[in-house]
Amino acid sequence: MEYTADNKTKSSKPLVKKIPALVIGLALMLGGVTVYRLTQTDTSQSEVPVQTMPEIKTVTALGRLEPSGEIIQISVSSGASGNRIDELLVKEGDEIEKGQVIAVLDSRDRLEAALNQSQEEVKVAQANLELVKAGAKTGEIKAQEAAIARIEAESSNNIIAQSATVSRIKAELNNAQVEYQRYEQLYQDGAISASERDSKYLALETAKEQVAEAQANLNRIKSSQQEQIAEAKATLNKIAEVRPVDIAVAEAEVRQAQAAVKTTQAELDRAYIKSPQAGTVIKTMIRPGEIASSDEGIARIGQIKEMYAVAEVYESDISKVKLGQPVTVTSSAIEGKLEGTVERIGLEIERQEVVNTDPTSNIDARVVEVKVKLDQESSQKVAGLTNLQVNARIEVASSK
Repeated sequence: MEYTADNKTKSSKPLVKKIPALVIGLALMLGGVTVYRLTQTDTSQSEVPVQTMPEIKTVTALGRLEPSGEIIQISVSSGASGNRIDELLVKEGDEIEKGQVIAVLDSRDRLEAALNQSQEEVKVAQANLELVKAGAKTGEIKAQEAAIARIEAESSNNIIAQSATVSRIKAELNNAQVEYQRYEQLYQDGAISASERDSKYLALETAKEQVAEAQANLNRIKSSQQEQIAEAKATLNKIAEVRPVDIAVAEAEVRQAQAAVKTTQAELDRAYIKSPQAGTVIKTMIRPGEIASSDEGIARIGQIKEMYAVAEVYESDISKVKLGQPVTVTSSAIEGKLEGTVERIGLEIERQEVVNTDPTSNIDARVVEVKVKLDQESSQKVAGLTNLQVNARIEVASSK
């Protein structure tokens, strides 16, 4: 028993001696951990990390495809509205040249007839002008000169005849005068009665009146003949004279007729609907027989050989977009990517037209239109996809 007790006593003494050493070690360890934590806390508080914004390398925007020069709608003029389409000379997909006739109105035949009539009226006015400038025909002048000679001859004959009559009556007056004086003497001598003398006096007075009447007729014939000759000569002068005022009137008639031709020609030109530029017929909006309207239009054309993407860039991003930046254009409707460059940046803020299908997106955004010219290969790929909605990715970081 003692042996056992002694052994236990001996074995417990070394353990008691080791306990203080363990406590001290644990205390030192805890102190070291505390100091380390305090050191780390001070270091983290003294060093504040600097946060940097990531560099923006691209600007994305929704957009649409359109031909070079945009799409134009060809319509009839307001003056030609109400006419029917007689012929439609193009169909969708046709390549047309500038000035090419694409449709003809049914007013063409009527206006062509009116133009022909106006042109004939010009010819008539010009012929009349030449006639006025040339004056009267030689035959007309000679005829009038002959008429004057005839009037002068007749006048001369009438005057001679009447003068003879006056001379004869004057001779009779002289005889009556002598007879009356003889009878007056006989009456004074008492050889005849008063009634016989009075009869001779009456014959004398009658002869005087006849002479006065014959002389008056002679004067009237002379005056009348002079008036006729003067009138005939005036007519001759009128026929032979080319007056500037007559030429001016004839020239004015020519100008008026020519103006009518121009007006009719302009109306006829409106019956032929022409394309103002070259391009491709994208859509026809009317058929032969239908009434043309200046509002509805006849056809829409565009230059689809050279396509553009019109990107609607948010106003907050427009400052990053520069001319010449490369652009990648994609769409679910086409395979692969389209390539292009920024060619023009709009000068005004507009309301967004191309709307994302995402219902949570901003549908009232303010944007600037950026025109992206597609390369030749890309243009050929989407030549028939005008107004296709696309996504444009503008490479901002690679701008020069």
